[in-house]
Amino acid sequence: MNTVIVLAGGVGRRLGADIPKQYLKISSRTILSYVIELFSSSTEIDNIQIVADKFWHELIKNDICQYDLKHKFIGFSQPGLTRQLSVYNALIDLKEIVKYDDIIIIHDAVRPFLTLENISEYINKLNGYEGVIPTLPLKDTVYFSEDGQNITSLINRNKIIAGQSPELFVYGKYLQANEKLISKVSGEISEKSEIFSINGSAEPAVLSNMNLRTVQGNDENFKITTNADLIRAKNILEGTVK
Repeated sequence: MNTVIVLAGGVGRRLGADIPKQYLKISSRTILSYVIELFSSSTEIDNIQIVADKFWHELIKNDICQYDLKHKFIGFSQPGLTRQLSVYNALIDLKEIVKYDDIIIIHDAVRPFLTLENISEYINKLNGYEGVIPTLPLKDTVYFSEDGQNITSLINRNKIIAGQSPELFVYGKYLQANEKLISKVSGEISEKSEIFSINGSAEPAVLSNMNLRTVQGNDENFKITTNADLIRAKNILEGTVK
């Protein structure tokens, strides 16, 4: 079984909008709705779990009614204090639904340009591995700076790759990888837990030495982070860019 965790709990401070960017509308529908529609229409996807604050649940439910035509939405998870804690909350919520060897797919709500072909390819490439990470080569020269002001050394960009979502993992292995980074005090996650330092979904898997495979990512599957990204997305979704 293949279950998508859609991360829609971000507040979008870098965009500077009044509402989180995943709920902004393009062509009279939210950015999140395009992601819901895509995963719902994929024959490779069985379930959709959405991480979102309760304040936005009714809005999201309207999107689900209109765009989850295959009825794959199974529930909400609450956002955590960090992106990775949001992922962890969803992993815990899926414990009674997802089996150890099932696949979970983690995707950003603000990446509406993933394709059905991407989904199928990434899932197929997981065969024999515990995780699949789509990556893109770096196009610019990369430097290392010890103090943030002076160039210490040049880094071979041919050996550096940038990850993008969705990231795919074997559920049980990935849950264990996250739990290794968590310590608890009186049943609550300690603020000193390593998971608070995690920035990307693949980091727990890498730290846990999971057997990961990289695949060619999709340049068009960009994350809407800045106003320039939003304008680019509007141009594409409104049909002004063919």
